[in-house]
Amino acid sequence: MSTVADDRVSATTDVKATARDAWDRCAQGWNDHSPAIRRWLATATGAMLDMAGIRPGDRVLDVAAGAGDQTLDIARRVGTQGRVLATDLSHEILRHAKRNAEAEGLTQVDTLVGDGEQLPVPSGGFDAVVCRLGLMLFPDPRQGLREMHRALRPGGGVCTLVFSAPQANPCIGILLRTALRHAGLPPPDPWQPGGLLSLGQPGRLDALFRSAGFRDVATTAVDAPFRLPTVEDYLRFVRASASPIQRLLGRLDPAAEQAAWDDIEAQLAGFATADGWIGPNELLLTAARKP
Repeated sequence: MSTVADDRVSATTDVKATARDAWDRCAQGWNDHSPAIRRWLATATGAMLDMAGIRPGDRVLDVAAGAGDQTLDIARRVGTQGRVLATDLSHEILRHAKRNAEAEGLTQVDTLVGDGEQLPVPSGGFDAVVCRLGLMLFPDPRQGLREMHRALRPGGGVCTLVFSAPQANPCIGILLRTALRHAGLPPPDPWQPGGLLSLGQPGRLDALFRSAGFRDVATTAVDAPFRLPTVEDYLRFVRASASPIQRLLGRLDPAAEQAAWDDIEAQLAGFATADGWIGPNELLLTAARKP
């Protein structure tokens, strides 16, 4: 007879398997959009590395690294005397991360497929840990932070980057609400674990970090508008990524799916300006230290 705990574990396993498959399928598309992602997140990424305290010679763990454009930045900071380990659920997307590092001649980069809530790394093996736009997708972000804490040496620094509250990220709200409506599902609960905006509730991140054992916890909001030539460019990015929007609408028949994307495009077109399409985003940087 299964227990509630068994059912919960099974459901979490299914969620992660679905996410892994989605990222495997979309790895090429995500990597193809790396230049646009890099421009979008350049300021926030630099701040994340600063707040994690990454220095030359450090050993750094990059959790949920994706195709790894931030991994390249870390590698340049630590230099040839340091090491960077990029981890992700998806084998396919890490192949891009490794290939991108090799193309830059950054031999100090290693990759390892692994679950961020069960990191396959030694305890106390890293001077710093970062996680860019990954923690909010964890079914259990507290457990993910506990694993980051375990991986750090005493005194090591961590910094994560996630989306803030729904009102500060209207494009994500439009995408989620519209996709759910066309799929015949109720409006989203923005705080549901694993959602894009799930960690934007004020005070939530600081509480999670402290409960995971971190000290000197501080969260900073960063404005990060996504600038692209047109709304069509933004939608191409969304459709190429392993987003929940793509997974929701992919279940519809072709005509219904196209109607949903047309509806989304009409709403997002409101962010067009004389200087191109500018989608507002606010991100939260949370830095802390292992005692």
